[in-house]
Amino acid sequence: MERRNFLTLVLSCGIFPLAIPNQSGKRISEFQAPEEIALVQEKVKRAMLCMQRYAWEQGVAAQALLERGDTKEVILMAKDAVLRQQEDGRLAVVSSFQGVTDPAANGESVLYAARVTDDPILRSGAEKMLDYLLHRAPRTKEGTLHHIADKPQVWIDSAHMAPPFLAVAGHPDEAVKQIEGFRKLLWNRDRKLFSHIWDERKNDFYRKDFWGVGNGWAAAGITRVIRSLPTEMSAEKELLVGYVKDVIDGCLAHQRKDGLFHDVVDKSETFVETNLAQMLAYAIYRGLQGEWLDQSYKDHADRMRKAVLRKVDKFGLVQDVCGAPNFNSPGTAVEGQAFFLLMEAAAMESAY
Repeated sequence: MERRNFLTLVLSCGIFPLAIPNQSGKRISEFQAPEEIALVQEKVKRAMLCMQRYAWEQGVAAQALLERGDTKEVILMAKDAVLRQQEDGRLAVVSSFQGVTDPAANGESVLYAARVTDDPILRSGAEKMLDYLLHRAPRTKEGTLHHIADKPQVWIDSAHMAPPFLAVAGHPDEAVKQIEGFRKLLWNRDRKLFSHIWDERKNDFYRKDFWGVGNGWAAAGITRVIRSLPTEMSAEKELLVGYVKDVIDGCLAHQRKDGLFHDVVDKSETFVETNLAQMLAYAIYRGLQGEWLDQSYKDHADRMRKAVLRKVDKFGLVQDVCGAPNFNSPGTAVEGQAFFLLMEAAAMESAY
């Protein structure tokens, strides 16, 4: 992202006040200078690139760089994802890893890097990842992808990991099919929220909670598929737009006065969490850019963005996201950094 364009966005959308901590970590002032906000964004990026990353973390970080227009960094991220590719095609695997769909989070960035560099190794890496999803990955009897290899479980996280890559790699029908499969098993029509994990062996939920970040994965993932569908799939696009609106509305029904959400969105006893706000803001800004969301959603996105900006510390770490490595308490995480950058990229482009 060029600094000039980012500053134009800030000036056109209004400046969000952001508290700046001093060296002791205390917040000492608020400012409105666009140069300071641009600096915060660069700090968030730097912090993200300094973090250790598992497969999905490498993927979502690369996607953030891709949507920012940081082509050189995307190519480098893609090269390392292919360097750590398993024989079965799964990208960016480190250590012992049972993820089925998580490695596919790298797919779009690897495919993009292959196209801009014409590198046959990168092209082969993307093709192998696609072949794994289409022909090797474990799935339910109805064809919905499992999330992990050692248990027959479907997680809502997968809605962001696999379908966007399937869509950009030339299989939009399969992308829509997977979203439909996740929705069939995990969507609660009454609450308008996604449960987290379905266990096929039990024929019941392994985790029924409406996990905030899980709903964010769904909103962001379906949004990315909408952006990639060919024009002839207008009926499918309309269907997916309805799905995104549903989950955004379902989450907004539980939004706190400060603009954020609880970790389990309908349980106020769970901790206050930052990343869902970023993920929903990203989806809304992309929907506004694509003109498939009403302008009335913009105020919600701006409110969430304002709340998130106040969560960035002096090191560029987005605080109080669902924190790595266990994701059961407030902390920091690669995905929290990445979605800050994705939110900002989407906000900039939606302004034009």
